[in-house]
Amino acid sequence: MLVALLATAAVPSTAQQARDASKGIFPKGEQGPAQNFTGKAWNYGLVPADSTFTTLVGNVYFEPGARTNWHTHPAGQILIITDGGGYHQIEGGPKESLKKGDVVKCAPGVLHWHGASPGASMQQLYIVPNTEKGIVQWKQPVTDKEYNNQP
Repeated sequence: MLVALLATAAVPSTAQQARDASKGIFPKGEQGPAQNFTGKAWNYGLVPADSTFTTLVGNVYFEPGARTNWHTHPAGQILIITDGGGYHQIEGGPKESLKKGDVVKCAPGVLHWHGASPGASMQQLYIVPNTEKGIVQWKQPVTDKEYNNQP
């Protein structure tokens, strides 16, 4: 009986599962500053930068149409798309479509941007290694013309 009780307690109700799914895996976090994002994006830190792991990990939720400014990472960045769809572009290259399950590697010092598509939100995990080299260098906003260029 104790095993049955524990098994039941560990399984959320269907209503609870539906509420949790609509929120995503992680809380929304803090809204990103307007000087670094077009539209609304939220960041939730998961692993803070420190001298032991020297890696920063977090989740970003982009509302439809929201995107980062152009930016670089001194030691690069890895993105893992966990929900929705959007775009990623490296300066001088084509805009690439992103979907749930995609993994993007941004090389050190390479200018790029990423964000949600106009019709869908997007969530991504970001991994920034070797934080002792720096984390991010923000640049100019992505123009509407750049964002709307077809992939």
